[in-house]
Amino acid sequence: MSSSAEERYSTMFSSLRHPARRKILKMLSEKTMTFSQMLEKLNIPGSHLTYHLETLDEFLVKMEDGKYKLSSFGEASISMMKGAEEVPSSQTKKMASLFFRRKTLFAALIVFIVLLASLSFVQYIHFNQLSRDYELLQADFERIKSQNQQLSLLNNTKDKSLIFLSNVVQIDFAKYQVTLLSHTVEDRPDLGEAVEEIFKYSLVSSDSKIDIVLRFRNNHFSLYQIAIFEGFPPYAPNYVQSTLSDIVQVTQDLIDRYKSVDSETYLEEFSRALSSVNETNNEVTLGNTKLRITISGDNAEVVLMYTANGFDFAAKSLRLVFQNHALQEISDDWFLYRIGSTQVNVSKEEAVQIAENAAKDFKWNANGVQVSDFNVLNEPVSALFFPHPRTEPLTLVPYWYITLYLDREYPGGVSSITVGIWADTGEVANIQALSGRVLT
Repeated sequence: MSSSAEERYSTMFSSLRHPARRKILKMLSEKTMTFSQMLEKLNIPGSHLTYHLETLDEFLVKMEDGKYKLSSFGEASISMMKGAEEVPSSQTKKMASLFFRRKTLFAALIVFIVLLASLSFVQYIHFNQLSRDYELLQADFERIKSQNQQLSLLNNTKDKSLIFLSNVVQIDFAKYQVTLLSHTVEDRPDLGEAVEEIFKYSLVSSDSKIDIVLRFRNNHFSLYQIAIFEGFPPYAPNYVQSTLSDIVQVTQDLIDRYKSVDSETYLEEFSRALSSVNETNNEVTLGNTKLRITISGDNAEVVLMYTANGFDFAAKSLRLVFQNHALQEISDDWFLYRIGSTQVNVSKEEAVQIAENAAKDFKWNANGVQVSDFNVLNEPVSALFFPHPRTEPLTLVPYWYITLYLDREYPGGVSSITVGIWADTGEVANIQALSGRVLT
């Protein structure tokens, strides 16, 4: 027999030797009791009862409401006591001496069986606890193993998407199960045959699920977007470092990290412009770069764009969007576009006049019917300066985009006419009718 089993037997027999302690166990086998209730039943000094309860420590459990109840070991001991006390007595005094030895042997056998059952029960509980602990440890091991595999992949990969997420955005990959949902590569004829590469990731943690899209053009970062599908406010992913509430400082830190993976000169210009803005001056122009910060509650937009002669070339820009203090989007097409002409020879008012003149001779077809009789309203008129390519796909040229509104809806659902005008030459680039369906 093991030493632990011998110790349990020794504890049980020595503890049950005193009648007061056996009575305590019997009372608690019937119902839970407080210290005061036991003291009243036993009619002994309180110090004695305290001593007996300390001796019966392994037999009892004290609950949160102050009452005592039997532990598993205590219940097993009660079973042993009942078995020992209920051993059949001799039917007659005459046969007592004849069966004394058999009774003694039988009682000892019962005590042994009860003790063996008690020990088995305790070992069974202990085994179950060990089994549950093992399952929990196994689950923790698998989780840590998965995290280590992801971190190992991140540390050893040359994948520019994961490097950007880790080094620039600083997503804490240890908090997520990361899955690459898709990876596509295509040529963009509309962008001068630029090679566009898009990565889509799913990041799942115990309390959130987010999707991330990363876009690269000509092997240069171009777009980061995040979508939260599960989680709670402030809807922010887990970052390696805690985020700050100061948008300017957050942006500066991010641009510094961006510069560590890309050495574009406009990133330095971004940093210099950031150092010049403050709470009262949220727009700064340095040479041909303009920085504008717009804050609305917990949301903010930070844009660096090319500017010349007082006009902004918005397509050539670097833009950061924050929602609920969390980085929602980074778009960078500054590197992609070149600047052609910067001379704006046509004012806004002149562009509107050119558009109105062009609309006089305009006509469209709706269901086989040519429409030319329509009225253009003097107001409202929308005039947007929106430079875009003219002959070279990625070279921006000054351009006015004019929207003329009609007095009603005409055949084909047409309610407005748009006119594109080159702002350096005054030539009409295009004119079309706008409706909810395709016109011929």
